[in-house]
Amino acid sequence: MNYGGMGAVIGHELTHGFDDEGSKYDAEGNLKSWWSAEVRRKFEAHAAMLQKQFDNYVAIDTLHVNGKLTLGENIADLGGLAIAYDGLMKTLENKKVQPIDGFTPEQRFFLSWAQVWRTNYRPELLRLQVRTNPHAPANFRVSGPLSNLPEFYAAFNLNEVDTMFRSEQQRAKI
Repeated sequence: MNYGGMGAVIGHELTHGFDDEGSKYDAEGNLKSWWSAEVRRKFEAHAAMLQKQFDNYVAIDTLHVNGKLTLGENIADLGGLAIAYDGLMKTLENKKVQPIDGFTPEQRFFLSWAQVWRTNYRPELLRLQVRTNPHAPANFRVSGPLSNLPEFYAAFNLNEVDTMFRSEQQRAKI
């Protein structure tokens, strides 16, 4: 549970150093390109896929999430989850684990992430957030990154009939 909650939040903050903004600064904090043109091009293609995914989320009525505005945070959520999950897997190596309350460690990891973002919004606040906040609404901070992680699919045996399913070609990986 700690890896899926606090571990992913810590990974999120670390990932900001490599997101759409942080990746433009060198090790000394100077605004300086340190990636090759090819790496930058590939990064931007993957980031565009994630941006489009979030552009397609409808927050309320006909108001869509702004994938460009939220891109850095969405990249950080995706990266933070990947970092924390890798940490969990390293911790579990060569250990015999049993489900707790019917959930495997992998499932508990993802459930913990979802619990971090349990939120209720008043409609007025949700509209304001979508228009001005670089963070996507909480429900999309769960379904967005998880729908891109193959480990999530494996943990819950997701397939084409599940709401959060994306084909492998539709999954953003940064």
